[in-house]
Amino acid sequence: MLATLKTIFYVPLYNGLIFLIGVLPGHSVGIAVILFTCLIKLILSPLSHKAAKFQLEMKMHEGELNRIKEQFKNDKQAQGKAVLDFYREKNINPFAGILPLFIQIPIIIALYYVFYGGGLPVIDTALLYSFVPVPVPDMHIFGINILQKSLLLAILAGVAQFLQAHFAMPPAPPKTDTPSLGNDLARGMHMQMKYFLPIFMGFIAYAVNGAVALYFITSSLFTIAQELVVRRSLKKGHPTHQNSL
Repeated sequence: MLATLKTIFYVPLYNGLIFLIGVLPGHSVGIAVILFTCLIKLILSPLSHKAAKFQLEMKMHEGELNRIKEQFKNDKQAQGKAVLDFYREKNINPFAGILPLFIQIPIIIALYYVFYGGGLPVIDTALLYSFVPVPVPDMHIFGINILQKSLLLAILAGVAQFLQAHFAMPPAPPKTDTPSLGNDLARGMHMQMKYFLPIFMGFIAYAVNGAVALYFITSSLFTIAQELVVRRSLKKGHPTHQNSL
């Protein structure tokens, strides 16, 4: 199982990163991680685009969803069916926002092993494809050794994640006059995703190393940019974007 995962994820990602390092002037690992992250995000962009579209649609239909939940607040089974029927009617896929997150997990794990498993700064030539050059990597970016822990990059990773949550997440459900366990749970989950997750991401970024923090920062900024593009396309109501999603 581990050998299969290594062949599918680790080896191709490792070769892609080393190739970028080799072709970049100065062989900067930090710049390579940024470009590598953007490349991965571009490959995943069809899924991420759907996730961003889902989040925006949830914002657009928030009032209608709240009315449905209020209408069936005493019958959770009917409420769930009504919400699913609403998703079906509006052609909304509720799982579109989750899949890109799961796909990124093996990428982050592979990056972790690249820097913790001996993949850098000493390059494991036994894993390289024949066309991949063997560079002498520069582990610094802006004077920071990304092989080591970086408090600055960890803080920036947390801030970038907070900005991503601010742009991408639908607003918290409004507080109702009557106590509601579902409403309280939804509001609590929203608060955790918006405030706790950035702190957690910053902690993970610091606990691992600067390279993973750099991946988090670039990934969040890319997602924000994609969110703005999708938001603009939905506002314009361009038929090409609507059909492609």
